[in-house]
Amino acid sequence: MESFKIKKTLNNNVLIAFHDSYGEVVLIGKGISFGKKEGDIIQEDSYEKMFVLTNQKEQEQYKLLLSDIDEEMLEIMQEVIQYIFERVNKPLNEHIHIALTDHIAFALKRLQQGMDLKNPFLLETKSLYPFEYELATEVINMLNDKLNVQLPHGEIGFIALHIHSSISNKPLSEVNQYSQLISRLTEVIEESLKIKVDRESVNYLRLIRHLRYTIERVNSGESVSEPEKLAFLLKKEYPLCYNTSWKMIKVMQQVLKKSVYEAEAVYLTMHLYRLTNK
Repeated sequence: MESFKIKKTLNNNVLIAFHDSYGEVVLIGKGISFGKKEGDIIQEDSYEKMFVLTNQKEQEQYKLLLSDIDEEMLEIMQEVIQYIFERVNKPLNEHIHIALTDHIAFALKRLQQGMDLKNPFLLETKSLYPFEYELATEVINMLNDKLNVQLPHGEIGFIALHIHSSISNKPLSEVNQYSQLISRLTEVIEESLKIKVDRESVNYLRLIRHLRYTIERVNSGESVSEPEKLAFLLKKEYPLCYNTSWKMIKVMQQVLKKSVYEAEAVYLTMHLYRLTNK
């Protein structure tokens, strides 16, 4: 059985240790640090959770975060992350320990100060990541129950993005960019077609799903073949939808800083036509 050498105890239940195979790790367990000091040896079976902080910056962030958070809160966050892990049923990016804990701690501070942070991308997030959204709803209920608080509804969206970021191994900034870009594209549609988009409608959900895959295709440089006859026909039959699809493509190119294949205009036009003709 391999052992860990304590580098630093952060509180009664959390310490940072060194392991020959893993390097620097965070160990979590009830009372694990009690009466322990730097250089002591911890056996492998004495902790409940371990995660590896390979990134020096993350180690520092986590140490700072822990000095800021009480132990009860930390324990609840471990339960929450464990619950997410069990529901997702595949490895999560370890960064969720820092990112989600930090986010919830900040949300609670704002709640105490009576500040409500609005989430303008809630519906986009719900449509983009339905599983993560559902899981985030369960997490919010769990937190409200355990902490005896009432976190604002918009938090579901923020937590869903953290969960998706951890599952997909994509940085939160990139995941966030999707929701914001789709929100902006929806505004382009509304302005250009002079309609109010029903964000709960099936056609809007289809459009969002399509846009998500378009963004992923653009980012990975995957090409799409253009049905030329169809392009000609749509341009002639639905000029307004066709023009709007080009406005959307221009916005995508600006934001993603990559070129979007012309063929996308055809597919977007069909989606827009569905959206305008209920």
